[in-house]
Amino acid sequence: MDTQNLQAFVEVAESKSFSDAAETLHITQPAVSKRIAALEGQLGCKLFDRISRTVQLTEAGTALLPRAERILNAVQEAKRSIVDLQGEISGELSIGISHHIGLHRLPPVLQAFNNSYPKVHFDIDFMDSEEAYEQVMHGRIELGVVTLDPTESSPLMRQPVWQDDLVVVIAPDHPLAVLDSVNLSTLSQFTAILPGLNTYTGQIIKALFQKHGLKLDVSMETNYLETIKMMVSIGLGWSVLPHTMIDEGLTTLDIADIKLQRTLGYVFHQNRSLSNAANAFVAALNANRDKGQM
Repeated sequence: MDTQNLQAFVEVAESKSFSDAAETLHITQPAVSKRIAALEGQLGCKLFDRISRTVQLTEAGTALLPRAERILNAVQEAKRSIVDLQGEISGELSIGISHHIGLHRLPPVLQAFNNSYPKVHFDIDFMDSEEAYEQVMHGRIELGVVTLDPTESSPLMRQPVWQDDLVVVIAPDHPLAVLDSVNLSTLSQFTAILPGLNTYTGQIIKALFQKHGLKLDVSMETNYLETIKMMVSIGLGWSVLPHTMIDEGLTTLDIADIKLQRTLGYVFHQNRSLSNAANAFVAALNANRDKGQM
């Protein structure tokens, strides 16, 4: 069974789109269709139903998907093991990185690592932390450098690297800026712009207000913290952002007896042997760990 055909099948199944799969694989859409047709011919069954403009797995396709993923992961593991036997730190390193960490925490780590190990080829995807957890769980990437799950309910192995202090922010001319003191009850009466409440950062904020029996008035949600920063700076609402993002365009509010933090770090699957490149990258992350995380 051709692994290229399996890879095309998995990409179409995940994206539910032949064109998106072609873009991911850097081939043409007809080439993807040809690979799927070849796989269907080998198996003697249809793998996808094409209804209108949607692509859905058939019963046979649904049964094949986890097996195809295991086969592709095993092939990748075999390639990596052969490279690692040489003791050389090289080859492809697949990492999922949250947008904020990629902008504010990782650049010096990536630069130093690239200088030390020029034979390592990065395959980096920027994604939400929650998606990175899923990608690691399914073996599609080796490491996730992300906001760690505050509930610690994930079966993945996790290692804290940085502690991110979170602060309540408003525009300098926001009505809250003139008050001598602000508590959570007062804050709940004003419109908020927050990360999605299903995200790990959003869960931290949501849990705080639930703990005090208060409701959040959320007018907008976006997982891009730079977008939230811009919308807060023009007075569209208050939010909670990492302290590292604060500049003169924002005013911070001290909320009595409230200290918000999130933990940033990396996750990997406990049943997957990390490549030489991944182990070297983990060492680079650990070398940059906050003292409080040692």
